[in-house]
Amino acid sequence: MHALVVYDTNYGSTRTIAEVIATELGRGTTTLSVSDITEASLDGVDVLVVGCPINGWKPTDRMRRFLRTLAPGSLAGVRAAAFDTRIKLFIHGDAAAKISHALHAAGATIVAKPHGFVVDGTEGPLAAGETGKAGAWAAYIGAELRASA
Repeated sequence: MHALVVYDTNYGSTRTIAEVIATELGRGTTTLSVSDITEASLDGVDVLVVGCPINGWKPTDRMRRFLRTLAPGSLAGVRAAAFDTRIKLFIHGDAAAKISHALHAAGATIVAKPHGFVVDGTEGPLAAGETGKAGAWAAYIGAELRASA
């Protein structure tokens, strides 16, 4: 299995979540900043997990630019999931759902509901327990992948 966790981050919290997810998914999993992605980055990827902070109620500009490069059918056969980092407010937007929708529109099979991880303020840090929740979410994804293999 070749898994790739693509993330965007402003202050490091989303990168931390991406690294926890990659560690839990195990061998064959790499992380890559969306700023460093190339056309070849998705070659041979079986599993794609994508996440970023919520920015203005939606994914960051860098993430939206990446998602727009995904042509319909370009992720056929790829299993995918999406996450975001967010401040816990009554109204906060949902970048993860928008990312998940874009991945599905590109042909990916979504294997987990989009998930939000909470930060304590715009610049973080992650709220207590969020890295544990990220590990549990990634373990769930891993179980779904094994069940559908």
